[in-house]
Amino acid sequence: MDGEFCNSVLKKALITAKPEIFNSDQGSQFTSSEFTQILEKAQVKISMDGAGRYSDNIRIERLWRTVKYEDIHINEYKTPMDVYH
Repeated sequence: MDGEFCNSVLKKALITAKPEIFNSDQGSQFTSSEFTQILEKAQVKISMDGAGRYSDNIRIERLWRTVKYEDIHINEYKTPMDVYH
């Protein structure tokens, strides 16, 4: 994921709703000063999984793996809106 893309999506999401805590892994896009400043300005607490701690969110990772392999990859959606139909 591109850092600028993540910053843009975060700004748009914060217009709709503001979580109390934002949790992510330690990817460079999430640890960048611009990304963390957006959260700090919105007064959102920042929580990050430990380095190399894939097991911190293993259940959600397994869910998305299942969605990808049992639906997304086999249905060849052309656009995100096609998923909803």
